[in-house]
Amino acid sequence: MNMRELARWGAAVATCVAVVLPTPAQAEAEPPRFVDGFGLTVKVQPTWIDGAHRTFTFSVASTEVPRPTLLPTQVAGQHVVVVTLPEDYAGSAKRYPVLYALHGNPDMPDTRWNVDRAEIATQGKPLITVQPNGVRSWYSNWVNPGAVGKQNWESFHLDQLIPFVDANLRTIANRDGRAILGHSMGGFGALHYAEHRPELFGYVGSMSGGLDLRNPVMRGVVVTTELIEASGVPTVGADAIFGPPVWPFDGIWNAESPAHNVAPLRGMGVALYTGNGGNLLDNPVQAIAEQQARETNLVTVANLTAAGVPFDFLDYGDGSTWAPGCTGKHASPPCVQKAMTHFVGLVLGRLQHP
Repeated sequence: MNMRELARWGAAVATCVAVVLPTPAQAEAEPPRFVDGFGLTVKVQPTWIDGAHRTFTFSVASTEVPRPTLLPTQVAGQHVVVVTLPEDYAGSAKRYPVLYALHGNPDMPDTRWNVDRAEIATQGKPLITVQPNGVRSWYSNWVNPGAVGKQNWESFHLDQLIPFVDANLRTIANRDGRAILGHSMGGFGALHYAEHRPELFGYVGSMSGGLDLRNPVMRGVVVTTELIEASGVPTVGADAIFGPPVWPFDGIWNAESPAHNVAPLRGMGVALYTGNGGNLLDNPVQAIAEQQARETNLVTVANLTAAGVPFDFLDYGDGSTWAPGCTGKHASPPCVQKAMTHFVGLVLGRLQHP
């Protein structure tokens, strides 16, 4: 082979390689692929849901919650999980801390509301966000699920999902690389999980969480979510999650109240966020909901203080000095966005990260 033929052959090989091998941009366009494990079976592999290729969804079946109740668009027997990655995840070999973000009720992890909150709060930050399905779970192992069958949501999230994420993504898989946060019912869930399993989390936050299960209004809220179709179908009994809500059968309600079980949070970062509902005449339902959530946070603050557990309490009132457009109400997007963004800053000041 002379030099001219050798040059032609080299050019041909280069052309073939250019056609067959993906460019770096093409390689980065593929989301991770997950492997079954820890009692979870992948039903739908990760699929990007944003043009920047930061956020993807996947679906799993869980042996701990095989038949979750459903909201519209949800698939029977499956749990959608949303993951938002740091911008440089695909192009690096770094390991990142993880923020587990729990939604309220009625809500789903893949609503635009939840995706936007996570993407904005973590933009430019070295942090993975994981948003699991929670439906009407109250993030608990139910005591009397009845016909819907086993509903061990705490076991699903803490014993299955966390090690599954650690096995399939480049995480910092220890307490110093993990935080948990939630809004409304999710705020309850975040403190509930952190109190039950303090070895898992280095930081916990609640945004407008209903934290006091000894409060009769809170009991009414939980029971309502069990009984109405707007919180999921099929509906369940008023005693499904925590048992009967009345004395002398209410021992589980009392024992599982996050506001009263704060001692395990010692040594962990703790942040609570609430408004006061703002103008009652402007969306009174959301105003009253936030007022009631704030009352449960005040009980939590008193118990944290008595237990000597350090915490941050961001009580932003009507929201006018908290964030532009914040109304101090229960699901005011600017209020919740500012709280989540603030919490991410606290987390990255404490957790391990690149």
